[in-house]
Amino acid sequence: QVQLVESGGGLVQPGGSLRLSCVASGSILSIYNMGWYRQAPGKQREVVAVITNGGNTIYADSMKGRFTISRENVKNSVYLQMNSLKAEDTAVYYCNARIATMNAGAYTYWGQGTQVTVSS
Repeated sequence: QVQLVESGGGLVQPGGSLRLSCVASGSILSIYNMGWYRQAPGKQREVVAVITNGGNTIYADSMKGRFTISRENVKNSVYLQMNSLKAEDTAVYYCNARIATMNAGAYTYWGQGTQVTVSS
């Protein structure tokens, strides 16, 4: 069993910053791509950023230059540093990871989501 636990969400003023963390635990053999997705009220879920096991990153255009994704493989963790936050960034942010376990092949797992609210 694999569990992704997120932290760091909350309320922040426009122009402020937040750092989201996600830690994977369980019978993990290896972790491949990790990423962050978000879903705003009344909107579809969209990709925010993805980082491969090799460290390559990809960002959605609206987040490029403001958000930074990183990972620490020894901690089974992925992070999202969010700067210059805007009201439009308000959403539930979800951690995502493709993980191979001791008992099965690789599957994609999701965290439960953490609320980020940008408001003055």
